[in-house]
Amino acid sequence: MLALRIALRYLFAPKSHRAVNVISVISIAGVAVATMAIVVVLSVFNGFTSLAGDRLGKVDPDLKVIPVDGKTFAGADSVAYAIASLHDVASAMPVLTERALLVAPEAQMPVRLIGIDPVEYGAPGIEETLIDGVYATDAFVGGDTVAAVQLSVGTALQSRLRPGGESMATIYVPRRTGRINPANPAAAYRTMDAAVSGVFQVDQPEYDTDCIFVPLQRLRNLLEYSHEDASSINVALQPGADEESVQKSVESLLGPEFRVLPREMQQADTFRMISIEKWVTFLMLVFILLIASFNIVSTLSLLVIEKRENMLTLRALGASRGTVRAVFADLGWLITAAGGVVGAVLGVVLSLLQEHFGFIKLDGDPQALSVDSYPVRLEWPDVAAVVLTVFIVGFAISLLSRIFSRKIQ
Repeated sequence: MLALRIALRYLFAPKSHRAVNVISVISIAGVAVATMAIVVVLSVFNGFTSLAGDRLGKVDPDLKVIPVDGKTFAGADSVAYAIASLHDVASAMPVLTERALLVAPEAQMPVRLIGIDPVEYGAPGIEETLIDGVYATDAFVGGDTVAAVQLSVGTALQSRLRPGGESMATIYVPRRTGRINPANPAAAYRTMDAAVSGVFQVDQPEYDTDCIFVPLQRLRNLLEYSHEDASSINVALQPGADEESVQKSVESLLGPEFRVLPREMQQADTFRMISIEKWVTFLMLVFILLIASFNIVSTLSLLVIEKRENMLTLRALGASRGTVRAVFADLGWLITAAGGVVGAVLGVVLSLLQEHFGFIKLDGDPQALSVDSYPVRLEWPDVAAVVLTVFIVGFAISLLSRIFSRKIQ
């Protein structure tokens, strides 16, 4: 305790040489800036994670049910009805997905078909993603009724298709049943005429590149599936529902034949990439913090020289060598802790200001950007991790400082 009180006095008391005061302030400032940068950068990554989740939340469900074995499963409508009856479940909608070839008058490209029926099952969010046209399931072209589809913005640009008008597209998929005649390769494919009713944009490449929303029953017919086959079931929760509790309820209802994925697991690659970038950046900034902490070592070496006579006096009064060394060890830890606390507070303040007011804007045309300022979300576990890291660095510096105090006999 005596060593800590002396270290506190040395920390705040003016030094006999002005250079020592300046170096001490620089040491604290270096740790503070590094700590502030870590808090802010982690909050920015949290903001991008939240932004990705919000964008994908317009299309991806709260929970997604998929079969453990196989690509599709039978009785999906009945399973969806059973899930919808559970507590805190707003809706459950069967979904069918498949790869196909889109042939337009001016271009052709591989696409991913997503069969949905929000009209029947009340799935929200589809209309919110539309940037052109309207949502529809049927279109009337030349007196005939054809499937109305919604193209992703990337599909629309590459295929040169737009909502409205008389331009038609044809969707090709391989036949699932029957024999293939080598003399007639075209017979190996099934086709469906479609008209574009809308173009959607989610600002995520998983959907914006090559996806097409197709009426569920028409896609079932095209793929030669029964009227209750599906690839997955999208489950929407009531506002304020406990996602983990509902997930366990669905798993208990369906048994081991199905997997229930929360939103983070549905786009595991996207969120894993953001997480990896976040913690790799964290490690790089911690390395910068270590470099900044070496200024503390130089400060302590100067203090050892300046306070040598004081320490000899303490030794003459009966203080042990361990007490003398503890003074400088505590001083090194205090300098690091002071810089860490100041930096953490500044980082929290800056992150909260950016989160609520967005004063740091993104470069570029605001009309072309989905957000006009850096997205930030402060998470207190991250702040705690940063403060703990600073204290560990401070402990390492305190151990190192004992080396410089050995010259005091």
